[in-house]
Amino acid sequence: MKKLINNLITEVKRAANNPSFIHHWWYIKYHIQIVEKISLELCTKYPKADKDIVLILVWFHDYGKMIDHANQYEATLTAGQAKLLSIGFKPEIVEKIISYMKIFDGKEHLHQAPLEIQIVSSADGASHFVGPFYEFFWKEFHEGSYEALITENLRKAKVDWEKKMVLPEIKEAFREKYEQHLAKFGGLPRSYLDEQ
Repeated sequence: MKKLINNLITEVKRAANNPSFIHHWWYIKYHIQIVEKISLELCTKYPKADKDIVLILVWFHDYGKMIDHANQYEATLTAGQAKLLSIGFKPEIVEKIISYMKIFDGKEHLHQAPLEIQIVSSADGASHFVGPFYEFFWKEFHEGSYEALITENLRKAKVDWEKKMVLPEIKEAFREKYEQHLAKFGGLPRSYLDEQ
């Protein structure tokens, strides 16, 4: 399985480095590798999780976005499925990953999802609050108004916090980062020096 996962990583890096992918210049280092690190830390807290499935989900969860950003969810289910099979994953593993991706991308009922999905979804949401994720987002979508960018950052942060970050360890570890993010994009305080 390790060889197959390494082959998947190679394929994802190739797709992510394609200049037609808007995030090609930063995505592996400042997103996927952060998601992987957080996910592996969560696996130590949840030893019953299938670590191989977690790693496949980490490296595969944005594959559709890399190859067809406009149709990313459909691309994951079609071209992504074909890619997993061509790498050599057994059909039953591919079927499981694709079924997990439907849950993952739906962002609904993740609290009841299989543990591996909860781990990667929580890590994915948390990863946006560390590193330069939002700064890169502003650089890449600078054509919009500042108000639109602020609104989108706030919306994305709330989806991450309320829907994707389902494990209690993630909420505990990232609460302060989330609150700081809301302070940046959620409106100005009534007072800067007094307790709120």
